[in-house]
Amino acid sequence: MGAFTYPGVYIEEISSGQHTITGVATSIAAFVGWTSQGLVGTPTMVESWSEYEARFGGFIPGNYLGYAVYQFFANGGSQAYIVRLVDSATAATASSDIGGLQLYANSPGGWGNTTFVAIPQAVTSGSVSTFNLQVRNANGQVLESYTNLSTSSTDPRFAVTVIDNDSNYITFTPPGGPPVTTLAGPVTVTASTALNAGTGPGTGNDGTVLDPNTAGFHTALAGANGYQLLANVPIFNILCVPGENDAGQVPTMVDFCHTHRAFMIVDSAQTSTVTNLATGPVDSTNTAYTLSNPSNAAFYFPWVEAPDPAAAFRPALFPPSGYVAGVYASTDADRGVWKAPAGIGATLSGSLGLQTVLNDIQNGQLNPVGVNCLRQFPVYGNVVWGARTMDGSDARGSEWKYIPIRRLAMFLESSLYQGTQWVVFEPNSEPLWGQIRLSVGTFMQQLFLKGAFAGTTPQQAYFVKCDGENNPDASTALGIVNIMVGFAPLNPAEFVVIQITQMLNS
Repeated sequence: MGAFTYPGVYIEEISSGQHTITGVATSIAAFVGWTSQGLVGTPTMVESWSEYEARFGGFIPGNYLGYAVYQFFANGGSQAYIVRLVDSATAATASSDIGGLQLYANSPGGWGNTTFVAIPQAVTSGSVSTFNLQVRNANGQVLESYTNLSTSSTDPRFAVTVIDNDSNYITFTPPGGPPVTTLAGPVTVTASTALNAGTGPGTGNDGTVLDPNTAGFHTALAGANGYQLLANVPIFNILCVPGENDAGQVPTMVDFCHTHRAFMIVDSAQTSTVTNLATGPVDSTNTAYTLSNPSNAAFYFPWVEAPDPAAAFRPALFPPSGYVAGVYASTDADRGVWKAPAGIGATLSGSLGLQTVLNDIQNGQLNPVGVNCLRQFPVYGNVVWGARTMDGSDARGSEWKYIPIRRLAMFLESSLYQGTQWVVFEPNSEPLWGQIRLSVGTFMQQLFLKGAFAGTTPQQAYFVKCDGENNPDASTALGIVNIMVGFAPLNPAEFVVIQITQMLNS
């Protein structure tokens, strides 16, 4: 405040020094698999089944990706990244010259052969053309419409800029090629023409269908356009590769999840039985998993029976990961990430039954070795009936035995990582440490009041330590500030014991 010049009351605003920490999302899923349509080489966010259907083509009989995404949204999911796998050696992109424009489908696949482009209006003045463009389907329905596009690269409506950024179907940029920077006119009025039917057509091809647990699928999965693309997204929490359970592939994906504070849902093999899972999770060849970070994954059995919309709604079997990911999302939204995504409320919406109907004794064989069971109960229907990580075998005695504890820890790590960025380059002394304790303590107190931790008082539930004791001169001289945060884990009530006795009459 400036100098005081007049008699009276002066108002001065003083910063509280508190920086708000906001919890990150906990149930953004990522689905990886083969499909015949959609962008390749970049994860695509979808927020509904209809959006997935428009971008990736909906259900494909015998292929699990579309079904898993549908099941995710049907069970409470709201956001998902899609990573499309293709066989790069056999997939091809539709393209042709239409009305003087060299256009390409924006992704490989036969879908481009039934996608049409029309130029209903075009005017050329000098060397510059302005025109309208429509993208249509095989029935003539207009999918996208663009007006006043220009061939001038300095025009705000430069066609390449507008189409390449806005269209869900077409692009000027050739597959794997450099961005287009100029367009030559003239552009001519052209009737609706298939992307592979103009001048010099390139025919789209789906390429070899890639099924989980096959060599081609694994090559694409681990390749440059595979699951590791997810390293480029701001955040994802749950990884699903529907139907994939190979013991050679799953460990590397679980390690990837560990690095990115995410959690993988692993499907059992369709051929799995209580007998071959009796000693713990195994893949379709009965090979046990060797995991460096088993607490970042959970294994579910059996497969789910549901109507197949692509086969006249006849019953079919599907891997559980899509259903379970949706249950994770709905539980997080309704109760919080600290609530186990299991129980009578964790119903599998849209399911007809289970491939294997388990009884209590069979469930009792699998639960202690870290196999999460799906169960069928009267009244409640088909539900998730297990909440253990792949580190959850009783024999391991892990502190990360339960899914909600592990996912809560990852939530805290991610939230505190993002919420303390303001600390970097601040003067490293007691005033800063006090601000840190205030900000982090407020965040932890909010979670305590929501029931995230064990304990009846804040002192029993959590602590935040950032002071001279854990920040000695030797640390501060190196530019290090140490913040220690602890929480009391809230274990789920996995076993309910009711004791009944007779009362003796006196």
